[in-house]
This record gives sequence, C-alpha cells and structure tokens, in this order.
Amino acid sequence: MIDLKSLVRTDDAPKPPIITLYGTGKIGKTTLAASFPAPVFIRTEDGTDNLSVDAFPLATSFKDVKEAISALCGDHEFKTLVVDSLDWLEPLIWAEVAADNGANSINDESCKALTFGKGMALAGDKWRDDYLKAINYLRDHKCMTIIQIAHHQIKRFDAPDTDPYDRYGIKLHKTASALVAEDSDIIFFANYKTFTKEKDVGFNKNVTRALGNGQRVLHTQETPAWQAGNRYGMPEEIILELNSDGLCDISPIQKSIPFFNRKGKK
Repeated sequence: MIDLKSLVRTDDAPKPPIITLYGTGKIGKTTLAASFPAPVFIRTEDGTDNLSVDAFPLATSFKDVKEAISALCGDHEFKTLVVDSLDWLEPLIWAEVAADNGANSINDESCKALTFGKGMALAGDKWRDDYLKAINYLRDHKCMTIIQIAHHQIKRFDAPDTDPYDRYGIKLHKTASALVAEDSDIIFFANYKTFTKEKDVGFNKNVTRALGNGQRVLHTQETPAWQAGNRYGMPEEIILELNSDGLCDISPIQKSIPFFNRKGKK
C-alpha cells in the first residue's frame, strides 16, 4: 500500500514571480523593472542609458545571454534579473538556430532542417530548454524575481466564438509568445490611461474623442483589447507613480504577491 505521507509534500515557501512586462514605447518599462530589489540587467538592446543599473555587457548573441544567466547561478547579491528585451532576444535565438544548421537565416529554404516551419519549431525548443528552464532555475534555486521586458504589437486575434478582432500582445513569434506567457506568473500590459468623451459638433452629430492625462497604468487581466494576466488576484489596474528618486513605487505590485509578504523576508 502506498504511503501518501511519504509522497505528498507541503511547500509553504512562496517563490519569487516571473513577470513579463510589455507595453507601448517610452512608457517606463525599464524604469519599473529597475525599481525592483537589487536588479541586474541582461541587455539585448541598449535601453538603460538614463538609469544607473548593474548590467552585463550588451548581448550580441544567444551565447552571451546564456553565459550571463550561467554566471548568476553562482554566488551574488542580486535579487532581480531583468531581461531587456525579449523581442531583441528572439533574433539572437533565430541566429543560433541558423548557425547550428549551417544556414544563413532561420528561413533559409536551402536548408532542409529549417523548411516548412521547422526552424521556428527549433527556436521554440531553444526558448523552452535553453532560456525558460534557465530563468526558472534562477527563480527556484537563487530566489530571484525575473522580469522580462518586451515591446508590444497589435495583432489580429481569431477567437472561436466571435469575429476576429485586433488587440495588443507581446511582440514575439506566436510560438515564443505562447511559451513565455505560459511560463509567466504575471503578464503586465503597460499603457497610458485613456477615457472617451462625446462632443456635440452640431447638426445632431456627436463625435467621440479619446483623452488622457499622461497617467501610466499596468493592466493585469485579459480583455479583448490586450493580453494580460496574473496568478495572484491583482486588481485590474495598477497606477504607476514615481518616487522622489525617479524610480517607480512598486508597493502596489508587491502587496499582491505572497513572496514579497512572506514572514522573515530579507
């Protein structure tokens, strides 16, 4: 007879989150990521010029990224890994797939190993086995929060129960986007808060205008307009405010995440 007590384990220690943060340009995604505790950046694009942050040299190959992650498997004082950005990491992965197969690009039709979508499937394997497993190791064994920054794209979404429509999503190939989304505890969509107002322009005609006040907001839940989600029951919107030091107040984010509210935290 199987002894369930010997097989079932209760793990009371909450893990740090894996966060994917994407949104419109110049909204402060890098600043928000830099506001988390003791961050270190793996940069695939040079987007930290105006911030004083610890960062590895600019990665120009997927090998550079893997070596940086490997270095973090040793002893260090960093508490947050920021990958900036996923959509600039993607072509580095594609280039390695091509090089592995002696091809000029991931879409090189002269290479049989990459034809008929095989190249993207191989890229998906690298995302899963060489990148996502590695960042999960840092989360699980080095107790690091992982923040992955990405840009946005507007793509057609084909829902099975409605007509197709456009929505904001992570700027990645669909295979990579699905893998990253599945692995994330939080997907934040960052945008400026907008509202609409109707104006009477005469002749019994009203015009609806979109207005905003420059306020930045994180959307945390999926809607027809954008890709988002979280595993922590967060409020639908989190307003981003800057501290006096020019970084973001992340306390509204942290209060919903068990890891940041655990007993005896350091």
